[in-house]
Amino acid sequence: KPLHLDEVKLLINKSLEFQKLHKRVKVLSAAVKQQQSYAGMIGKSQQMQRIYQLIEKVKDIPSNILITGESGTGKELVARAIHYQGVRSQAAFSVINCAAIPETLLESELFGYAKGAFTGAVQQKTGLFERSHGGTVFLDEIGEMPLALQAKLLRVIQERTVTPLGSYSTKEIDIRLIAATNRNLEEEVAKGTFREDLYYRLNVIPIRTPALRERPEDVPLLVDYFLDLYAANMGREKKECSPDVKKKLFAYSFPGNVRELANIIEYAVALSAGEIITMEDLPASLVSQPTEKRLFPKSQEGVFVPANATLEEAERLVILHTLETNGGHRKKTADQLGISERGLRQKLKQYLES
Repeated sequence: KPLHLDEVKLLINKSLEFQKLHKRVKVLSAAVKQQQSYAGMIGKSQQMQRIYQLIEKVKDIPSNILITGESGTGKELVARAIHYQGVRSQAAFSVINCAAIPETLLESELFGYAKGAFTGAVQQKTGLFERSHGGTVFLDEIGEMPLALQAKLLRVIQERTVTPLGSYSTKEIDIRLIAATNRNLEEEVAKGTFREDLYYRLNVIPIRTPALRERPEDVPLLVDYFLDLYAANMGREKKECSPDVKKKLFAYSFPGNVRELANIIEYAVALSAGEIITMEDLPASLVSQPTEKRLFPKSQEGVFVPANATLEEAERLVILHTLETNGGHRKKTADQLGISERGLRQKLKQYLES
């Protein structure tokens, strides 16, 4: 007191303007995050964008798909995305690891068996192919499948029928077949450990999942995602990484790929006592790794600017990112960017209202 109505109106208008701007920043931020993920996969790199586009093209067609890539690169995630984004999404998505099951059990699991087919078969069992009718079968580690079973799988692909063990009747099936391997199947064919005809039947549409070291710009996104995920799983507040931890993670080559990164973050979230994850919270095997070589420029740790972006687009990304980092506080944002508040206000008007 005394109350000046003109000043009150000015403050209210500024508050409303700030709220409007804050909402726009949140909307833009959400839109950016949506472009950086697809069906549970995280990545804004060109390699991941190409995979997203390829999935969109093949998700509704019945052609066989072969997914190749190193262990831990997310081959099953790609298979799941193809199924759940496509026309078969309401039907079964069945997964079997060809390397984890002995040959005799693998055959009965895939094809099923009739009652009395062998000792212990006291009742018939429906196989995975038949149970997945109308859906998708994902054969993980297909390169480990024994040759005898490869021949039977080839018959299923060619005739679209299955014959349970101990039975003389065949049953028609309608499945989408997706296989994955971390082996070079062409080399396996040359060595005689994988059938050439089966390879060409499976490799109708090839998809290669890139190693994490091939897409380093995705590391910050994945780190942030796993920090959110494991904090929620453990009922804790989200933690942040110290600058030293970021430097270590962004320079590491991740031979175990995304799976290794997930394990590192889970370990750190579980063991860290404070809000900040420090070097002491990381696995000793990671801390001992040298960090002289950086995989990408320091500028990409904050905001990613595409290589083909115009100067105006780059400026817009940096300004909005800095504003969001400062919680919408214009003075802090202007000071950090080295411009006046008036200049920032003009830039925001240009980028948010255009």
